[in-house]
Amino acid sequence: MKRIGVTGHRSIPQEVHEHVLATMRAALGGIDGCVEALSSLAVGADQIFADLALAQGARLTAVIPSGDYEDCFADGAELARYRALKARAVREVRLDFPHSTDEAYYAAGAYIADHCDRLLAVWDGRPARGLGGTGDIVTYARGLGRPVTVIWRDGVERD
Repeated sequence: MKRIGVTGHRSIPQEVHEHVLATMRAALGGIDGCVEALSSLAVGADQIFADLALAQGARLTAVIPSGDYEDCFADGAELARYRALKARAVREVRLDFPHSTDEAYYAAGAYIADHCDRLLAVWDGRPARGLGGTGDIVTYARGLGRPVTVIWRDGVERD
């Protein structure tokens, strides 16, 4: 079974959104249920990827960074979407961090990079804003020799 992981920004500008969807669909196309999709199910790139992967018949693995991860969702709608995706996961990996810290996020991203055959990165190419950000996980995955597909549009800046 092929394993595809995701890392990416939570905030995706509208002018990049359609490109992200199309590139992820292409990466997941023709998988015939033979793919494991690894995601932390955060708002933004992680949830977009999880939705598309499930729609293509992939088996979703939810990588949960911490015991209080649900507290990180800003409102009830975000939390409900997270819970709905998590409920559809065939496997849940819960890391041993009690609280959602930068270290927990880095560990979750590293877990995904360690366990995937290919990493999709919705990334503007800029350094991470904190430990465990997209730039850190791309650097980590590349250090492992993992193929990384960066998904972004030149000239578009993130908020």
